[in-house]
Amino acid sequence: MDFKLEERINWVKERVTLANASGVVIGASGGKDSSTVIALCTKALGAENVLAVSMPCSSLITDMEHAKLVTNTFGVELLVINLENTFNAMKQEINPLVALNDLAIANIKPRLRMTTLYSIAQTKNYLVAGTDNLSEMVMGYFTKWGDGAYDFNPLGDLTMHEVLGFGRALGVPSPILEKPPSAGLWEGQTDEQEMGVTYREIEEYIKTGITSPSALEIILRINKNTNHKREMPYIFKS
Repeated sequence: MDFKLEERINWVKERVTLANASGVVIGASGGKDSSTVIALCTKALGAENVLAVSMPCSSLITDMEHAKLVTNTFGVELLVINLENTFNAMKQEINPLVALNDLAIANIKPRLRMTTLYSIAQTKNYLVAGTDNLSEMVMGYFTKWGDGAYDFNPLGDLTMHEVLGFGRALGVPSPILEKPPSAGLWEGQTDEQEMGVTYREIEEYIKTGITSPSALEIILRINKNTNHKREMPYIFKS
């Protein structure tokens, strides 16, 4: 497949230049998407202008190891900022007043990570690079104002399987690309299990408009219910 590498490289450079920024910061989750973005931005800007930030918060050890693996592979600086205490403090402050459900609690993590990335980006005059792929965007499978918050997204037109191919072409280490896709919100969580459909079915829908009847029902329902995530906030106009 033609991943339009040179076009993407030039586009990343253009985003940074137009913003008069000095580089980019990327949340390094140890997953395929963030690793592919790290690889791409390094090609576009040079490793010295890319900063990866790992933000463990009840995270899997393998995710941390893979974040280090990808940054070592591409020579990118990795900051490790542990958000566990901050996460626990927020839960302790909110829960006595509002009993948060499990998903709301889990989504505190990506929102804390967004705050961390933007604090660093503003200080260093960097842009925040997004890592959501097209399959996730169609399903609304990202946290609003969490990993769904960024200044530019170089993967937003690629399905999950296309990102895997792009990552291989860029030299992302195979252990990262071969593990089951997971947002890492809790132990044993996988994307497909949580969504109730496979990435193959989502990609089939994206490319043809059809898939199995049971998967199509889920995709259409979730896509409709998450439409607010893909739009800017509505503003009343008099």
